[in-house]
Amino acid sequence: MASGLAWRCSARQIPLRLTTGVFFLNSGLSKRGADRATAEGLQQFAAATYPFLAKQDAQKFVRLLSAGEIAIAATLLLPVVPAAVAGAALTAFSVGTIGLYLRTPGMRQEGSLRPTEQGIALAKDFWLLGIGASLIAEGVHEHR
Repeated sequence: MASGLAWRCSARQIPLRLTTGVFFLNSGLSKRGADRATAEGLQQFAAATYPFLAKQDAQKFVRLLSAGEIAIAATLLLPVVPAAVAGAALTAFSVGTIGLYLRTPGMRQEGSLRPTEQGIALAKDFWLLGIGASLIAEGVHEHR
């Protein structure tokens, strides 16, 4: 009985983990072969909000970003990783990108959280935050 209940809880996570995991895997893999101009653009964008990133080599920054996204994908796609762990990884990453959204000029409409056309790509990270929080909540609930 208990194992059947655990399976149903895991089944509820499949759509969240699969869609978000594939999204992260694609994003991480697409950054693996980034050219210097792309790497510098990504690093400069991130460093405008997080100045300590300006000290990193742009190519190294993108390799680390790529590896981080692939690692998050793995936590989401591998069913042996507990929901709370996968959710924590996703939540941490999304908090960082939400910081970019909130602090970068031109991402939001003046005096609002509503995204501009340029901000839509980062505004989706609020969904990722919600998915991460849901996985954490479910993981905590599973261990009761």
